[in-house]
Amino acid sequence: MVGKISKTKFNLKKTLKKFGTVKIWQLAIILVPLLFLTATAMRLDHLKMNELKEAVVKADEAGNDAEIAKTLSELKEFTTTHTVINVVERNGDSYVTFGTGPLYLENQYLRKTGEILEQAAANPPTDDNPNGNVYAAAMAVCQPQAQANRWAWNDPNYINCYMTEINKFPTSERIEDKYAVALPDTTLYRYDFASPMWTPTLSGFLMILDLVVIITIIVKFFIWLFIRIAIIFVK
Repeated sequence: MVGKISKTKFNLKKTLKKFGTVKIWQLAIILVPLLFLTATAMRLDHLKMNELKEAVVKADEAGNDAEIAKTLSELKEFTTTHTVINVVERNGDSYVTFGTGPLYLENQYLRKTGEILEQAAANPPTDDNPNGNVYAAAMAVCQPQAQANRWAWNDPNYINCYMTEINKFPTSERIEDKYAVALPDTTLYRYDFASPMWTPTLSGFLMILDLVVIITIIVKFFIWLFIRIAIIFVK
């Protein structure tokens, strides 16, 4: 056992000595394919994240809440265990982030909002609103438009029409607050899973190898530069 350990140490020392004799240009040649492999591995992780993200969008469009929860869980699990670099756009500006970027369950939100508006029209809250059932009045205006344009009850156009009509009625601040509280919170339908900057995956280990080679090149360059300067002064 002692002989094996000694042999291992000897081989490691010999390997390090050989590595020390490697030229900078040789390290540069090694670095190029390493960077290519790293970029490929990270690209594959990015594509997998997009695939899982698209599954969430499709589940949202289908209106399957159980499938939405399942795909969200899978997306979160993958993103938090892989280094995923993503380019997202916000207010016309693009920026790089680690993670999925903002993901909105728009259809689920519209479905929930539509349900609340339908219930409000059918069972308006008891208040002293002099305009009567403003929800039913808004529905009376918007339903013919919905039928003419074939809008579903959770269609954004129908909901916008509904909200516009309701806002035409003057109501007390108390009534407005009661209505606002009834609407679903948009933040509950927004997700943004962050990715760690390094994970013990293929791309993560390749990143370490890249870093080791780059640092070695830099160190060797400064040693070479120091020797050249020293030679000049010695002369």
